[in-house]
Amino acid sequence: MRPTDIETLIGVGRPTIAASGAFAVFAISRPDLAADRTVGQLWRVDLPAGSPRRLTRGVADTAPRLSPDDATIAFLRADDKGRAQVFVVAASGGEPVQVTDQPGGVTAPAFSPDGSRLAFTARVPEPGRYGTVEGRDAAAEPPRRITGIRWHANGLGYLDRPAQLFVVDVPATDAEPFYLPAPALETPEKRIVPEPAAQLTHGETSWGGVAWSADGAELLSVPDVIETARRDLRDRVVAVAVDSGEQREVLGTAENLSVSEVSVAPDGAVFLLAHDVGESGADFVAPGVALFALEPDGPHALTDAESIDLGEVGSHLSFDGDDVLVQDRTRGRVRLLRVTRTGAVTEVLGGDLEVNGHAVAHGRVVASVASPESAGELVLLEGREVRALTHFGAGAAERGVVVPVEHEITGRDGSPVHGWVAVPEGEGPFPVILQIHGGPYASYGVHLFDETQVLVDAGYAVVYSNPRGSAGYGRAHGRAIRRRMGTLDFFDVMDFFDGVIAADSRLDADRVGVMGGSYGGYLTAWIIAHEHRFAASIVERGFLDPAAFPGSSDIGSFFGDEYVGTDPQLVAAQSPMAVADRVRTPTLVLHSELDYRCPLDQATRYYAALKRNGVDAEMLVFPGEDHELTRSGRPQHRVQRFDAVLDWWRRYLPVA
Repeated sequence: MRPTDIETLIGVGRPTIAASGAFAVFAISRPDLAADRTVGQLWRVDLPAGSPRRLTRGVADTAPRLSPDDATIAFLRADDKGRAQVFVVAASGGEPVQVTDQPGGVTAPAFSPDGSRLAFTARVPEPGRYGTVEGRDAAAEPPRRITGIRWHANGLGYLDRPAQLFVVDVPATDAEPFYLPAPALETPEKRIVPEPAAQLTHGETSWGGVAWSADGAELLSVPDVIETARRDLRDRVVAVAVDSGEQREVLGTAENLSVSEVSVAPDGAVFLLAHDVGESGADFVAPGVALFALEPDGPHALTDAESIDLGEVGSHLSFDGDDVLVQDRTRGRVRLLRVTRTGAVTEVLGGDLEVNGHAVAHGRVVASVASPESAGELVLLEGREVRALTHFGAGAAERGVVVPVEHEITGRDGSPVHGWVAVPEGEGPFPVILQIHGGPYASYGVHLFDETQVLVDAGYAVVYSNPRGSAGYGRAHGRAIRRRMGTLDFFDVMDFFDGVIAADSRLDADRVGVMGGSYGGYLTAWIIAHEHRFAASIVERGFLDPAAFPGSSDIGSFFGDEYVGTDPQLVAAQSPMAVADRVRTPTLVLHSELDYRCPLDQATRYYAALKRNGVDAEMLVFPGEDHELTRSGRPQHRVQRFDAVLDWWRRYLPVA
């Protein structure tokens, strides 16, 4: 793959399936260089063996949901100001009808059980801010008074726009669409606008997620109150009456759970994806997300959090009769599991793939999956048969895709280290780049990964692994680096690197480089302070100065405390900034201007230290981008980043 081939990387979002099992609807997305944005539309496929067809023609249509009667699809589409709004369209296709006109945009649309209403969350800006006054830009807004320990979030900005719960009637799909008429036509009888949505919640509390009760009388959601003192990750689940807005607590903070998903089964049973945050209320390291049934006497875990990880990577649940389907990440894969209400667990879909979303109805399961050859496909499971419904990966395959080879080595202390090696065609020897993932509680997987493919196409062998601290190998593995970052993880990464190079004559041990982003940027900076064998390094969006993190990062109120501790000597012992004076490796520092997860000052302070110490260093800052540049940034910026990466390696680690 060349950098511009990111246009062939088509992702398939979480699908929705008709209650009859007759068809499925899904959204695709891909980077578009001409539009310089991610684009995508809704598609429909008739089951079991129909050909997918495009339903909508929007620029970026996402998040489809089918009404209970299978007649209507609700989805999100950006309006002319770039704000996501709810639209509905007939399941057979046609012209979408706009449902909402929220100034802060909309998330999480959900049909009521009878299909007559839609609930959603929308951020409500304070009057006078965020364009609510025509002609007033951000520089003219009044100052913000901040009293809590959190005030911003990566990809969002300030948190003074709490998300509130709304309910709106579903318009007929053949109704007049919303439009802004010409001034001469602006009369009450001719101005056609969406019906106003009823706002159920108010105030400074922000609400996350929407789940209808089985009778349609309440919405279950997770309120988020910004703390004024220490960060508390314990969540409540609250039921909000649709007609009156009256609230009642369903789950309290005494249960010590952080909740990522709330869902209600057709029979009214409530299920959660959540993890225990301990007595402190802030223990999130290797969280071990489990499935809980919410009983009258409290939540009961149905899966083992020590061995089954239901967190992140598109985590959600669906219902198949009395059973619950969930996604478990394990050893670089994400499989689909069936969990009974007694806690029995069986695998529904596994193998060399990553399940990114699923839906089930009438004995049929549809799942969006990524594989070593494709960024996204939709598959159908019926009985034991698995059938591919799409072939979106063909475009990437035409550009050339190398399937990495899986390895496991035994580290210096006897611990296994699992990972992959991707090698260009030919006998070599090839220069080798060590890649390190972010997180740290994340993982490399088997899916088609543009970061690796572009480097291999340029003539580099790429080595990457999941050291201790990574997800998918049990909680003990993930928690092993708590308060000792830069120790076991460092050993594992280097042991895997040395082990696979020694075992493969195509890999040139004398021509090596290292790169990583986020936590991978941390470990890259740590490695080059302790190892001087690398020709060059790339430190990207790194967690580089733990001491400065609490006052600048959107997760600074708890991340550093849990991972590196609070004792100044202990923090310094795990800090790349504290050992920056040991670095001699030429280093490219990559960062995004609006990164609030690992803020820009992490990069600038580190870069300044390298320059002060005479290291051959450069810094590249991407305007307008946040922590997600490599995954969802502007396509032109993603290509420019790849060009800079390849240029750096050509200069310091040229291919023979």
